[in-house]
Amino acid sequence: MKLLTEYLERAVSLEKLAAGEQDSTFKTELLNQAAAYRKLAAKRAMEYGPPPPSVPEKPPHP
Repeated sequence: MKLLTEYLERAVSLEKLAAGEQDSTFKTELLNQAAAYRKLAAKRAMEYGPPPPSVPEKPPHP
């Protein structure tokens, strides 16, 4: 799960940089990189799949 989180953090970081960028070409490159990181995160999430359900606790016997 570590890589998934790192990918998303990097995407957010790049999007924040792009938001303040005046050069439209560089801004587009930053947003493209952010999209690539989000795509990697989505792929990693698909590979991990949903977490297994938790095992319910057995009720105490009377």
